[in-house]
Amino acid sequence: MARVGAQARDLHGRGRAAIESSRSGEGIRLFRRALRLIGWPDAREREHQVIAARILISMAAAEVHLGRSEEGFRLLDEAERVVAPEDRSALLSQRGLLCILVGRMDDALHHLNEGISLNSDPTDQYGLATDLMNRGMLHGLAGRARLAKIDLERCETVAHAADLPLIVAKARLNLGYCETLRGDIPAALRAFTLAGQGFAVHAPKLLAVVGIDKARALMQAGLADEAASELDEAIRLLGRRPTYERAEAALTRAQAAVAQQQFGTARSWARRSERYFLRRGDSSRAAVAVLTRLRADFCTGKRLNSVEAEAAELAIRLRGLGLQNDAETAGLLASRAATRRGRLEDARRHLATGRSAQPVLETVLLRRMTTAELHLAAGRTGDALRQARSGLSLLHEHRGRLGSLDLRTGAAALASELAAVGLATTVRHSSPARIFGWAERSRAQAFLMRPVRPPFDAETSDAAAELRRLAVVIRDAELAGRPDVEARRRCTRLEHLIRERGWRVGGDGGYHHLATLHHVSDELSAQNAVMVSFMTVDDELLALAIADGRADLVRLGDRPTVVEAITRLRADLDALCGRRHPPALREVMTGSVDHQLTVLGERLVRPFEKILADRDLVVVPTGPLAGIPWGLLDALRGRPVTVTPSASSWLRGTHAPRTEPSGAGPLLVAGPGLEFATAEIGKIAGILPASTMLTGDDATVAATLAHMDNRRIVHFAAHGHHEPGNILFSRLDLADGPLMAYDIEALPAAPEHVVLSSCDTGRSVMRTGDEMLGYAAAFLYSGTKTVVAAVARVADDTAVDVMSCYHDLLHRGATPARALAKASQAAPLVPLVSFGS
Repeated sequence: MARVGAQARDLHGRGRAAIESSRSGEGIRLFRRALRLIGWPDAREREHQVIAARILISMAAAEVHLGRSEEGFRLLDEAERVVAPEDRSALLSQRGLLCILVGRMDDALHHLNEGISLNSDPTDQYGLATDLMNRGMLHGLAGRARLAKIDLERCETVAHAADLPLIVAKARLNLGYCETLRGDIPAALRAFTLAGQGFAVHAPKLLAVVGIDKARALMQAGLADEAASELDEAIRLLGRRPTYERAEAALTRAQAAVAQQQFGTARSWARRSERYFLRRGDSSRAAVAVLTRLRADFCTGKRLNSVEAEAAELAIRLRGLGLQNDAETAGLLASRAATRRGRLEDARRHLATGRSAQPVLETVLLRRMTTAELHLAAGRTGDALRQARSGLSLLHEHRGRLGSLDLRTGAAALASELAAVGLATTVRHSSPARIFGWAERSRAQAFLMRPVRPPFDAETSDAAAELRRLAVVIRDAELAGRPDVEARRRCTRLEHLIRERGWRVGGDGGYHHLATLHHVSDELSAQNAVMVSFMTVDDELLALAIADGRADLVRLGDRPTVVEAITRLRADLDALCGRRHPPALREVMTGSVDHQLTVLGERLVRPFEKILADRDLVVVPTGPLAGIPWGLLDALRGRPVTVTPSASSWLRGTHAPRTEPSGAGPLLVAGPGLEFATAEIGKIAGILPASTMLTGDDATVAATLAHMDNRRIVHFAAHGHHEPGNILFSRLDLADGPLMAYDIEALPAAPEHVVLSSCDTGRSVMRTGDEMLGYAAAFLYSGTKTVVAAVARVADDTAVDVMSCYHDLLHRGATPARALAKASQAAPLVPLVSFGS
């Protein structure tokens, strides 16, 4: 008998190990073998009954995991008849877990509380750690982040002391989810990394679960596209079996699609996840899937009456299921739908229903938006603006916790609707001074944050070194006509690793204050300049013209016409650059360039010709307007033009104290593959005799970074590559590989003035909220005051004379914008722009 019991216990242990490694089917087979071995259900020996109860308790979870919830609860009922008193805690805890998996949250909390209170066996550290983890997970799902963190940290401590590494990894995974709820995205991503390391060793199949939770954190940071990529990979790893994890992945993928504004995709994934959950008997997660589908429906503006009715009913159901945050979201959705339909009393009633005790940031911002829309519909514009302003202040605090430029610029997406409703309201109802204030509050906010220098990290450093080596391999392979596909794949993986490690860096909360219209006006007067700040409201392009101590709002017509002209202009300039075309074709292309420049000049400059007079121009662009070569427009040829992300960043740069020189003169760097690069910097060195020159094999990344720190002037004549899909890895080619935008963030003290004379390194990606990302922008974020770069390709032979003239004028005391305006007149189509201040 003793031998049979020992064999059954061994099979039970192996089955539990299989379940913990996500092999539920294998676990169930082992459990059934163990039950047959002891003759269950006919076993009469008490020892065998006790073993059977333990096996049934473990088996119940595996059945529910495979979607057979009724069978799982039946097994627990069967175990209840013979469970030993010392195992009753485990049975209650398992019942609590099963209730979580089928969405019975209140029942789950009751069972887990009772189970943990009964666990008095000091040797059962596995059971205690598991119970704490499950209760922590329950608190997390219900939005009770503080209580969840207490349980999970205790679970991690118990599991670590008991040498239970897989439980430690699971606790860290759930702690990451808690940090996501609390809004600390870097802490969440650090926890997910630790969890992934544990799973990679002890349960590789659970790595997909890390991807799901990481995607949730990225959505909280506004990086919906990156979240979708994580989820697509997680779904691939999970396969086609309808497991709980696949259902969660489908639900989260639907939520990511809503954030991406891919509403058809969101509906499809939401319906799929709803079916998965219903098949498993999980009514709570199925209800969250329905909520996600309704959010997609609302965003399309269709079926608003159905959205209102369904969302209102769903809010009651979610509240009954213990999902307070989701219930509040459903109520707010019903309120917004009612407001859109003009049913303001119904909207107020929905708005007043149950607030969550511990709402997440997304829910808080949604309440601000819902209330602002209701106030606007009722004609209370002041109240609406107060709600929008409050929401953006909360987002600013959230952004202060983020150290990564990637996350800081992505965060604007979380409150894009609030920013838009605030700007639209001020444009319709307020003075130009208030419009200016709101425009500054809702654009390029990442430039207000003090830069965070990431700490040295050996793994990231090694990855960057390998990435540089592979870039040379790829370049050589392409020149030889044999593209290296595997090297490209490896580069993509390394870029993801470097970017991901950057996400874990926290912020210090430090930021610069917004500029006031009064201070900006005074500085413009002192510089004899005019500022034109562009913005978009409901697809209409507008601008504030600031000059002579006042601001005037000018309406410039529909935005799409301007965007089309910019797109065509840049394509034509790129096609003309450095290529020999048949005369007839070149004439057509040149004619197209002239036409697009005329269109842009008429729409964007002509309305301001009177106030411009002979003054300098400062442009604050919106969206694609950041890519205009302003100096090529007829009315602006020869005129100093500065392009800046915001009036606040321009004013701060203008007033920033000059850097203490490092003791060395300008740094001039020539990269490989440009015929005239060495000639260009040689000619500049003749104008600036104290210069340091890096050419040929000396122009390495390490040497450049070492010499660049704290310089007054740095000039690059090197091939550049704009990477719109992975902007932090836009780069300049140097002798031993690329100098990446990512590298610029790590400079202890950025150079004051940077010139990028080749290619299109001035191009940028404008994220939501006019958050500018690109190679030139990387310098501006790091503290560089002025960057001169091209927004379309520049032929390197043309750059030689333009740049030597530019530096000569600069050396004689001209401002960067004035020097560039004069130097560019020698070449008819040089798309160089002076960015910054």
